[in-house]
Amino acid sequence: MEALDRLADAGVARFAVTAIARDGLLGGPDLALLERLVRAGRGAIVASGGIASIDDLRAVRDLGCAGAIVGSALYEGRIDLAEAVAALA
Repeated sequence: MEALDRLADAGVARFAVTAIARDGLLGGPDLALLERLVRAGRGAIVASGGIASIDDLRAVRDLGCAGAIVGSALYEGRIDLAEAVAALA
C-alpha cells in the first residue's frame, strides 16, 4: 500500500499488480490483494499473476480491476482471446 500511495501521489494513474507467488502458475489471481488495491481508490488496477480462465477474468472485472494480463494462460491455451473478449463484452 505504501508503494501504491507514493506512486499515486507522484501522478501514476494505472498499476499492473502481479501476485508474484502466483505468476505463471495458472492457479487463480490473488483476489484479496486486488480487492484491497481497488478499494484504495488510488488508480486503475490491472491484475496479473495466476489468471487461468475466463472465470478468473470475470472475477477480477467484478472486483473493479481495469484489466488483466493473461500471458501464461494464452500461451498454454487455457484462454482463447476471442472467447474471452466476447464473454466479457
